[in-house]
Amino acid sequence: KAVDIQPACLGLYCGKTLLFKNGSTELYGECGVCPRGQRTNAQKYCQPCTESPELYDWLYLGFMAMLPLVLHWFFIEWYSGKKSSSALFQHITALFECSMAAIITLLVSDPVGVLYIHSCRVLMLSDWYTMLYNPSPDYVTTVHCTHEAVYPLYTIVFIYYAFCLVLMMLLRPLLVKKIACGLGKSDRFKSIYAALYFFPILTVLQAVGGGLLYYAFPYIILVLSLVTLAVYMSASEIENCYDLLVRKKRLIVLFSHWLLHAYGIISISRVDKLEQDLPLLALVPTPALFYLFTAKFTEPSRILSEGANGH
Repeated sequence: KAVDIQPACLGLYCGKTLLFKNGSTELYGECGVCPRGQRTNAQKYCQPCTESPELYDWLYLGFMAMLPLVLHWFFIEWYSGKKSSSALFQHITALFECSMAAIITLLVSDPVGVLYIHSCRVLMLSDWYTMLYNPSPDYVTTVHCTHEAVYPLYTIVFIYYAFCLVLMMLLRPLLVKKIACGLGKSDRFKSIYAALYFFPILTVLQAVGGGLLYYAFPYIILVLSLVTLAVYMSASEIENCYDLLVRKKRLIVLFSHWLLHAYGIISISRVDKLEQDLPLLALVPTPALFYLFTAKFTEPSRILSEGANGH
């Protein structure tokens, strides 16, 4: 039996916190903000987040975890030069940093010390922006009920980025100083400087657009992976299968994009019906095959040469 001190509870995210429980009797306090790790149910009572994240939630967290890694790899490749032997070691170090940051983030999240998390179910977009739904019963006084209704999907990304940044600052400068002998002094640390710019940008992106990214990330992955694959293949003047197979790096880039295609397809379908959704993965090579079959009509090498000549 639940006993309320205050029966009325206004607001979409305001709830009554459990004050005392004795057997079947539960005493609830006044309406207000729920403690961290809890959210309101349909009866306006604050309930602990004890569910396991859905597959889609894990895919979202994986997408947010991939963003700094992909940006690390891009800037390492951009600043290391074609003949630099240090690029591979920096790529591996960036992967190690992000992997360790992800593991540490899971270990420090509730429940502490294990590689899984408890979460609250995401029901709608407004769950990500509870600060916009604080009620004003008398149009003068605002009842502040802002809390993390999607616990911990919102804050866990910030924790992960913080660990990524700390590990990068501890490991990368030492590695670059030791092995990046092929680069000039001014170029050695440019990939690290780039990270000091994109981490704040990613943090603001998560703070402002976390809810929008949660619903849009499968389509963002598909569109960006298709565009970047087409740009890479045209810039590398790949016009047939032989051009693709002649260098290992091109195959690595191709397979990486195929993994991103598959990730996006799985995220969109959510694999609700396994026998229906898995055949969709057969579409993964389609964009690359379409490019190879149609490249002879567009001739990317001719377009690039005309652009270089200023025509």
